[in-house]
Amino acid sequence: MSSLVPPFSLETATRKVRLAEDGWNSRDPERVSLVYTPDSRWRNRAEFITGRAEIVAFLTRKWAKELDYRLIKEIWAFTDNRIAVRFAYEWHDDSGNWFRSYGNENWEFDATGLMQCRFACINDLPIRETERKYHWPLGRRPDDHPGLTELGL
Repeated sequence: MSSLVPPFSLETATRKVRLAEDGWNSRDPERVSLVYTPDSRWRNRAEFITGRAEIVAFLTRKWAKELDYRLIKEIWAFTDNRIAVRFAYEWHDDSGNWFRSYGNENWEFDATGLMQCRFACINDLPIRETERKYHWPLGRRPDDHPGLTELGL
């Protein structure tokens, strides 16, 4: 496989998306932060984040609130150093209320393949526990688990 740095091909962009999904499913803020530039800029919902330290703090807060978090990402489009992704994740709060959060992300990478910009729009849909579609053990989504398209999401 060719390198996962820009300019992207369909193969490298798709691989980059899966690696991002795997990282976020680890729920390890320090690990996740290392794929972003030290001065990476984010917009996540209405929150603006700059740099790895703020990314770690944000993800630490996120995963303390969003329990049993499981995520699926899917490539939407790509070009030279940009990738557009759609995603959905399931989680519950500390009262046992379940949600499926849907969104889109736009990513921009530097020449070394680190993400320098991430812009995310996300909506939360309350669901019943019986409506969950993600049942794999916490961590990486198994290769044979359906993706968003196969799940009708």
